[in-house]
Amino acid sequence: MTNEVLIAILALVGTIVGSGSGVMISNKLVNYRIEQLEKKLDKYADNVDEIRERLVKVESSSSSAHKRIDGIVNQLNIHERRE
Repeated sequence: MTNEVLIAILALVGTIVGSGSGVMISNKLVNYRIEQLEKKLDKYADNVDEIRERLVKVESSSSSAHKRIDGIVNQLNIHERRE
């Protein structure tokens, strides 16, 4: 083999190894970032569930309060003024 052919083969091997390792490192970084985003999304989903539960409780309490107020208004025979 001549020197030129040997140099071309080494260059080809170097290019393949360099490109392959670059793709693998990039892939690891992308996978890591995806995992981090999934963790953040899980925390957000947990917060949404908690907020939903709290909202249901507030709506129930509000409905109960409105019923009690309506009962008091009826007992006192108070009529609302509507303008």
